[in-house]
Amino acid sequence: MELSTSGLEFLVDMASHELMLFASVGILLIGFDDLLFDILWIMTRKGRAGPTFLHDMRGSEQVDGPLAVFVPAWDESDVLPTMIGRTLSAWQGEDFRVYLGCYPNDALTLFAVSPLVAADPRLRLVIGNADGPTTKGDNLNRLWAAMGADERAEGIRFAGVVLHDCEDVVHRAELALYRVGLVHHAMVQIPVLPLLGLGRQWVAGHYADEFAEAHGKDMVLRARLGAPLPSAGVGCALTRNALTFLSLRRGGAPFRPDSLTEDYEMGILVGTHGMRTAFVAAVDEEGEWIVSRGPFPATMWGAVRQKSRWIAGIALAGWDHLGWEMPEKGGWVARWMLWRDRRAPLAAAVILAAYAALVAGTLSLAGHALLGWQARPPSALLQLLMGLSGALLLWRLGMRGHFATRAYGLRQGLLSIPRAFVANLVAMFAARKAVADYWRMLRSGRVVWDKTRHDEGDALLIAAPPPVRAR
Repeated sequence: MELSTSGLEFLVDMASHELMLFASVGILLIGFDDLLFDILWIMTRKGRAGPTFLHDMRGSEQVDGPLAVFVPAWDESDVLPTMIGRTLSAWQGEDFRVYLGCYPNDALTLFAVSPLVAADPRLRLVIGNADGPTTKGDNLNRLWAAMGADERAEGIRFAGVVLHDCEDVVHRAELALYRVGLVHHAMVQIPVLPLLGLGRQWVAGHYADEFAEAHGKDMVLRARLGAPLPSAGVGCALTRNALTFLSLRRGGAPFRPDSLTEDYEMGILVGTHGMRTAFVAAVDEEGEWIVSRGPFPATMWGAVRQKSRWIAGIALAGWDHLGWEMPEKGGWVARWMLWRDRRAPLAAAVILAAYAALVAGTLSLAGHALLGWQARPPSALLQLLMGLSGALLLWRLGMRGHFATRAYGLRQGLLSIPRAFVANLVAMFAARKAVADYWRMLRSGRVVWDKTRHDEGDALLIAAPPPVRAR
């Protein structure tokens, strides 16, 4: 009995030490990466003015011609009619046409949108030949082909393409901003802010924290450094020339049909081919941020499914599709951004090791108290690593809280601290699923649109969203 207890003591202490060492080194690596990024953001922020105001932009040159709005849809009957109604109302007086990409075997969505399409010439229903779901990239390519057919038939030329999802809440001044931004840029991305509501404070809330920081700091600094900007797939506009260029490189289809994150890859490619991109955080005449909003998954499994697709598409398949080759000018910055985009699986492993070390450490303390195990304090090196890691984690929580407060108010900023635990759980499970999905994708050679599911609760949320005031 004494021997087995001693053996257990050795195993628990060794596991605790090794796991904590791995976690500390991993946190230091990722933490210093984030700290350097934060320092650069602070340094480049000095002396800069406040937000861009739309009324200052309206006097600038604008692109001529209608804008095409691509909305790919699969099983979206609960939210798409509400989104269409809000979009048509918000963009009254604008020159645009919405292309809705549906499937012949999606009867509910077809029945939901067909009356709207018949009643408004600004809506164009595009029904594919193949049953769904295919991939979002394939759906978008069909919309691109339909737009080209309309141009030839009507003798018009669209100035650009706007990307949105079926659950998005568009801003009334969004198209006006794009018309100015696309004059000198091939792609314009506006901030994306998740909608929060009752029962959506935790799982959906962690998306709010992450997007508040990503689009309040990360995208801003990437633009300042001249690095390629990933498209969010919503709240994004591209010139027709930019998409034509990508289409010529891909045999007539600008969006990669075998990608899980075709929007991300498209944005990176636009930047790496020397075309100018912009991230624009602007305020309208009434003091509201011009942002794209929408509901995000409110359940743990829904979040895991969505984020596993992002990780598999960006960190794994994106590595295959894009590689690490970047332009010579600013190439090291671009590769640094790719590393940050692709580090999610490593970060998940570090998080898992940290929690496992916490469990092993708790067992060790219990053994000391109940079984008389000898206390073995961590080495001086490990204590130093743990101290530095703890400081970096506190800094990270502080930055996350700052941006959540700026976007959503003090209450959500405070909630972002405990929500970090939710974010960590989602990241761990999503990384595991992403690796499994990617392996299946490699073996089968088949990519399927594992889309985010929406329901009537999402429709109610997008029907009456609160304004987003500039703070």
